Amino acid sequence: MKYLIIFASAILLVSCKKEQQTVPDQTPTDSLKVTKDSVFTNALGKFSIDTFPFPKEIKECSCYFAKNKTDFENEKYIYADDAGKTAYMKLDGKRLAMNLISSSDMEVDEELSKEIESDNYKISVKGKKIKGEEALLFEGTLTIEKTDGTVVTLPIYGECGC
Repeated sequence: MKYLIIFASAILLVSCKKEQQTVPDQTPTDSLKVTKDSVFTNALGKFSIDTFPFPKEIKECSCYFAKNKTDFENEKYIYADDAGKTAYMKLDGKRLAMNLISSSDMEVDEELSKEIESDNYKISVKGKKIKGEEALLFEGTLTIEKTDGTVVTLPIYGECGC
């Protein structure tokens, strides 16, 4: 009987130490449900890209983008500019107004290109026109490079127009 208890205990001990299989994270990454898709981590630290309402400073022509079509329709923007000289974003919890260095002519081009710089960031906006009526709809990418070497690229969806 003593050996039976030892044998049963050994089997239970071995079966409890069985390797666990990891299951991929099934958490949806839509920004309406999860905010982790706006925080990027690398060896140097965290980096956040936050949504904000349309800037009151923009009065006329503008470009504004969200992470996806759903966020765009819900007015959760991650980038906006006045189609001239100032771009607005909320990075690392701070709302920033930055200088546009260059911008393509949206009326002529099928592609959109913008370069923005500040003391801590270099930002590049690239997009292709997907629809053109009164306002031009674009899909593309937004790339942000911090001075510490952190680089984040994410998809964007939005429009430019007057």
